[in-house]
Amino acid sequence: MDGRQAQPSGRMATAVGTLARRGFSDAGRAVQLVAELAAAHPGCTDAVVDATAGADDPDQALSVLARLQREHPDRVGPVLADLDWLGRLTAVCGASQALGQHVATRPDALGVLRHRCGRDGADAIQARLLAAVGQPGADDAAAAGDRLRLANRDELVRIAAWDLTSPDPVAVVADVAAELADLADAVLTAALVVARAHVPDARDVPLAVVGLGKCGAQELNYASDVDVLYVARSGASPAELAAAQALAAELSRVCSAHTAAGSIWPLDGALRPEGNAGPLVRTLDAMAAYYQRWAKPWEFQAMLKARPIAGDLELGAQFCDLVDPMVWQVGGGEGFVAAARAMRQRVVSLIPAAQRDTEIKLGDGGLRDVEFPVQILQLVHGRGDARLRARGTLAGLHALVEHGYVGRADGERLEAAYRFERCLEHRAQLWTLRRTHLLPHDPAGLRRVARSLREPTGDALWARWRTTSAQVRQLQQQVFYSPLLEAVSRIPSADLALSSQAADERLRGLGFADPPSALRHIAALTQGVSRSVEIQRHLMPAMLGWLAEGPNPDAGLLAFRQVSESMGATAWYLRALRDQGATAERLARLLASSRYAVDLLRRDPPSVHLLTDDALLAPRPRADMHEAMAQAAARHEDAADAVGAVRALRRRELFRIAAGDVLGVLDVDAVGRGLSDLVGATLDACLGVAAAHGDGVPPLGLVAMGRWGGAELGFASDADAMVVVPDGTDERGLAAAVQAVALVRRLLAAPGPEPALAVDLDLRPEGRDGAVARTVTSYADYYARWSATWESQALLRAAYGAGDPAPVNDLLDRVAGLRWPEDGLDDEQVMAIRKLKLRMQRERARDRAHNLKLGPGGLSDVEWTVQLLQLKHAAQVPDLRTTRTLDALAAATQAGLIAPADADALRQAWTLASRLRNATMLVRGRASDTLPGDARETAQVAMLLGYGPGEASALQADWDRAARLALRVVDHVFWGA
Repeated sequence: MDGRQAQPSGRMATAVGTLARRGFSDAGRAVQLVAELAAAHPGCTDAVVDATAGADDPDQALSVLARLQREHPDRVGPVLADLDWLGRLTAVCGASQALGQHVATRPDALGVLRHRCGRDGADAIQARLLAAVGQPGADDAAAAGDRLRLANRDELVRIAAWDLTSPDPVAVVADVAAELADLADAVLTAALVVARAHVPDARDVPLAVVGLGKCGAQELNYASDVDVLYVARSGASPAELAAAQALAAELSRVCSAHTAAGSIWPLDGALRPEGNAGPLVRTLDAMAAYYQRWAKPWEFQAMLKARPIAGDLELGAQFCDLVDPMVWQVGGGEGFVAAARAMRQRVVSLIPAAQRDTEIKLGDGGLRDVEFPVQILQLVHGRGDARLRARGTLAGLHALVEHGYVGRADGERLEAAYRFERCLEHRAQLWTLRRTHLLPHDPAGLRRVARSLREPTGDALWARWRTTSAQVRQLQQQVFYSPLLEAVSRIPSADLALSSQAADERLRGLGFADPPSALRHIAALTQGVSRSVEIQRHLMPAMLGWLAEGPNPDAGLLAFRQVSESMGATAWYLRALRDQGATAERLARLLASSRYAVDLLRRDPPSVHLLTDDALLAPRPRADMHEAMAQAAARHEDAADAVGAVRALRRRELFRIAAGDVLGVLDVDAVGRGLSDLVGATLDACLGVAAAHGDGVPPLGLVAMGRWGGAELGFASDADAMVVVPDGTDERGLAAAVQAVALVRRLLAAPGPEPALAVDLDLRPEGRDGAVARTVTSYADYYARWSATWESQALLRAAYGAGDPAPVNDLLDRVAGLRWPEDGLDDEQVMAIRKLKLRMQRERARDRAHNLKLGPGGLSDVEWTVQLLQLKHAAQVPDLRTTRTLDALAAATQAGLIAPADADALRQAWTLASRLRNATMLVRGRASDTLPGDARETAQVAMLLGYGPGEASALQADWDRAARLALRVVDHVFWGA
């Protein structure tokens, strides 16, 4: 009861040890301060010790009390005589250095604490602040501003006392936040009075101040920027608009200025149209034009919490009525949820590593991870259900629970977590009244906050924070995705009944183009009583989230159903999904990103085990693959069956490399090397099969040509090759070699469940008209007598491919002079290469403009430019004697044959074109040298390459720029322009 009298009992000994046990950190100094107070007020010892020992920081509370005694002795006696008054004073001073300093320097603030504090409401607060400001003139405006600052701080003392002395601070945190927002409204109303005194021309100018963010939602912190937007009346004259601009600027200055009386908090207008680059004030008509024509989805999302808070409230309400219908349409935009999730993930990624574990607001499992799903669910379903249209987080969550969009138990857990984390944020800010969202990391600060929230130790508080944040991370997925399961459940849920229409909206919001099919797949995966269904039911919320982040959620969900139906009874598969979250996430990302990988996985579901560890996604050494393939082939007597076994192993290796590419484990160089080694191992094994089933097949080798020779194969590449046999092989042996190669080519290209491999022999001497197989000397004689310059160019990428290495290496030694001519190239030879290139371009003119391989600045342009440098200079620059494009380009740069900037332009174009060709194959499942014509597929390619939702145009722009810069270099270096 207020007014209880402190009865001196003398029971409290002020020994150092006793005070240390009561919670004082500096017990020696505490003894001195208690004695000082007892000397001035005999009999107060027990009351002082009891009150200050109960504060969050007993030393701080006692220090302020002693300072008040020294500087204002006449004001302390009444407080010490009233235990409730004393308790409120020590609670505030022990929790906040800033408010303790205010009370010590402005003892009139003690009057605020005399009576029990509670919710006063906006009208009462506004009346007090307006009374403090009065009716200032221009000469009194500065003093009025200081009076407002002091009055604001008095109100904070009152609110903090109510907060800190509540039996359950978590229970009142929403009311405290609403009272702080009411204080903000009142401060802005009073600050406008001060601002108009500073700007006489604006005394009668209408100006609406609209609150956004936490202020608009009436969930403000103790220390926060206040997000605002300013609106002038429609039809305002230029002079009136200029006065409104000056008034808004002065209002911001009054609120953010630091004077001897302190400060309030800054106003943040960055959420206005065009942000900080736009005018501070716009008329209502100008606002309408902007939001109807130019505003982006996130800008409407920011308006979700808009509320008139000061100035012309009717004008502010007109603005809110204007944007409100637009706000509730944004949730239906294509890719809205994916874009919002991407933005959230970017925010998390920007948190400094040292702060990630203590970031209460933005970190994983923090306040944003409660606010985000609530807001997204409101925006997705609020289009058709006006009952969800609430500004505040808790009000929105309550509406979602009440109307069946979030389960009651999940909603209660989310609310409890949100209230606790808001309390943490408030306590972290109270100490200095500065913006911070970090849990104190020092032991004293952690102990202070722990005591405030009734936790026994700082370690206990830390454990509660980590447990709560982990629960929020789980609930964020569960709340957002689990209701989909209820929509297809055969047993109605009294706790959550999401209608089919709501489920359809939820799935569309996530990015699923065919919600009815998606619901059927979810039903098939989650209905039943088997162990696999139970695991899939628990996993489905997270899987839906991961699938929604991919380029093609619909295809991903279908593929997940197909894989699970194939593997559902496999113990290790279920364990991997249940116990290894990373495996399930990788699987979801893969299924929603790559039709090519899905096709491979569908034919061999056990390949999914490769996703359990990134190390398993690295390409296997060629020797290991060859050994496994040879052993598999040896188990079959029929040649077709033996090659089929080799193709099956090749399929699994293709999946390994494709998954590594999709999941970002492999770069384009590793993919090229891995695919090239895989072709070599496959042909090695198949040539072995052909030799075993042939008659008199001589040792034969395959010379790898083109991209295979350069170890630069893509997923859609053929294997260019030439067949060489040792000197001395007779006609019968040559015929047997031709038959063996024909058998291998036919069996590898045959239709069937396994991916085909085309072996292209068209680069041999005389092309399709020439002999399929030749001896080393026959090749050497041809090249010495008949070869054209382009054939020397083709030999630049010749390397050992497969089969017997002896004849291949013998041939490469014999043609070294052609590959790297000692005298380089003469003008006629250069001209011949250029003419051939020009002819190729003319023949393919129809699709050349958008062709990644043959188009301007594409792969062919870069490779021919590098090869021209090799032919000219490789005899003198040994490092140019390489089959790999980028290695040769690096050597040319090192030798000064091309400027570093020019080389960089070629490198970037070649790398991006290679990535685009691979990504297109991965997304579509079929080869193409151009970007997909379908906008959805182009968007999927962009996302696979790391672009965000809706950024396909950025990918196209990046490619256009890279090709343009490369073409300039090609014009200069290759064409001599």
